[in-house]
Amino acid sequence: MALKGLVLCGGKSTRMQQDKSKIQYHGLPQWQYLYNLLKGFVPEVWLSAREGQKFQGCKFIIRDSVDGAGPSSGLLSAHAQDPAASWLVLACDLPLISTQSIALLVEKRDPKMSATSFISPFNDQPEPLIAIWEPAGLQQLAEDVGNGKTCPRKTLASLEVALLDNPFRREQYNANTPDEMDNAMEKLK
Repeated sequence: MALKGLVLCGGKSTRMQQDKSKIQYHGLPQWQYLYNLLKGFVPEVWLSAREGQKFQGCKFIIRDSVDGAGPSSGLLSAHAQDPAASWLVLACDLPLISTQSIALLVEKRDPKMSATSFISPFNDQPEPLIAIWEPAGLQQLAEDVGNGKTCPRKTLASLEVALLDNPFRREQYNANTPDEMDNAMEKLK
């Protein structure tokens, strides 16, 4: 089964007060940094985006097709585009992520499971937005969203998932507010 890359960029970034996918932590927009990271692991990388978002120089965009489902919208839109594919997913709010975490995720992938995911260092739950989602896991997410349950973490918690303890836990840091963005910039110095 084909493994494709997906950078989730479609959020409204309300708490950040600016588009998180366009913040430059590494000298280029975050979407492009993540796109480049994933290119080393998969033959195709796509951006998940809401209507109206533009990404200079990127032709591989999947428009979010499910309203009101948060990041599940991006995951399900990718699944609808290619139901047979597995998706290596990164959220755009991961300023510290690097190839070492992605390499571990790909190396330890178990396609017989519904997903391969890191354990969140913040709440010991599956991390749905640094994960490899297999078609079976995405099918369950589609059913859950259809039943009004839009949280991808809760879907993963209900499935058989290959859970990994990431030795590079700091790379799972999310920046969703201006203070968290500043904190990430300090950590990157």
